[in-house]
Amino acid sequence: MTAPTDIATTSLGTLVTSLRAGALSAQELAEWAIANHDARGEAFHAYKTWDENQIRTHATAADAAFAAGVNLGALQGIPVSIKDLVGVSGYPTFAGCPRELPAVWQTEGTVARTIRHQLGVVSGKTHTVQFAFGGLGVNPHWGPPRNPWDAKDHRSPGGSSSGAGVSLHEGSALLAIGTDTAGSVRMPATMTGNAGFRPTPGRWPTDGIVPLVKQLDTAGPLAKSVDDLVIGFGAIDPYVVDDAIVFRDRLGLADLRDFRVGICDWYFENCDPGVAESVKRALDELSKAGLRTEVVTMPHFDDVTDIFDAGGLHAGEFSAFIQDEMRDFAGDLDPAVAIRLAKADSDGAAAHINRVKAIARMARSVDAAFGGLDAIVGPTIPLTPPRMADIADPETHFTANMRLVRNTNTVSLLRLCGVTVPVGLDAESMPVGMQIVGRDGHDETALALALACERVLGTACDRLGVPPMCR
Repeated sequence: MTAPTDIATTSLGTLVTSLRAGALSAQELAEWAIANHDARGEAFHAYKTWDENQIRTHATAADAAFAAGVNLGALQGIPVSIKDLVGVSGYPTFAGCPRELPAVWQTEGTVARTIRHQLGVVSGKTHTVQFAFGGLGVNPHWGPPRNPWDAKDHRSPGGSSSGAGVSLHEGSALLAIGTDTAGSVRMPATMTGNAGFRPTPGRWPTDGIVPLVKQLDTAGPLAKSVDDLVIGFGAIDPYVVDDAIVFRDRLGLADLRDFRVGICDWYFENCDPGVAESVKRALDELSKAGLRTEVVTMPHFDDVTDIFDAGGLHAGEFSAFIQDEMRDFAGDLDPAVAIRLAKADSDGAAAHINRVKAIARMARSVDAAFGGLDAIVGPTIPLTPPRMADIADPETHFTANMRLVRNTNTVSLLRLCGVTVPVGLDAESMPVGMQIVGRDGHDETALALALACERVLGTACDRLGVPPMCR
């Protein structure tokens, strides 16, 4: 097998196969990632911590294992960026704060260990909104990464995993690990023109990850294509027993005509120009290719949004976390985070418990409403990525953030899983994502459907082109 001539346009599956065949080395991939960071890193600002010595050391270990005939998993030798909310041995954890968190948050949990045990090459720790409490990527302590789809204005890259999607376009990572509580994988994936997946909460262990809402938190992967995303998921997921390439191939056997999908009218409401239109065009293409669709109205979406707007489960749990374990950091809070914490402090324990009970009832009702549907779909987010200058004021930021998470938080609060697939550009030439929402525990079905859609629609590169900052 010959080595790929252009790593940036080569699929993750091909790169994994090339590494295993000896046609490509982990050191070559590492030097490619380092060169891209040297060329673009200052402009993109994806990383809080970048250490090329560690990258080279990890790559050398991966190559030594390959030379010994040892295959530890699909991520062996692959550059993977990890959100700075996740403990990684040898790296500090700031969680978006102006200073390091206590040593307990530097400890690797299951997700990071899985990547490291496969000798995945950690490319660095990517920026996050402070304590992951926000979807727009704002961080006054370290500055937000830049969305590569606008070379003129600094736009939101999404959050709270704000550096994750940017690291993929920078070319310093081939897979990115973020976390998602109300949309913090799916929103930055959408806003940077990548694919992203929120597993069913509880499927991926959250040990070693700074919490926001423990019962909703989950880590999740971002990648430049659904195909890459599925391989990354398969390599990390504790329930996948196959090799990740075999897992991808197995899910890829599903045909588009095998799926019955509900087009959720609620997700299409109040979208910025070009957002709903891009998703509708994609659905028209998929329907012509054989996808069985019907328009559906799901129960309780307005109700769960009202609960989220009133504080959701974030208010009580985050307030308790800051006032207990992180009280020494309360004085360093980003104003955009502090304003939401202040709203949370006005809630009592009874209000929080009542919201927990109400959401559990709604989740059961929504699960039943799926009926024979394999998934429901709609725009992942309803708005175009805003210019950072337009959301600089905490109140303006709060208003934009609440609108941003409208479509993703229904998935999170109702304990569903969701994958976002890039489908087009909006009226301002910014990426648009289509959210494929699966039932609780039906992660493989959602990913199989996303793979089938990508075979018809093409990858993000095919459909969206190259971001202006990468040309």
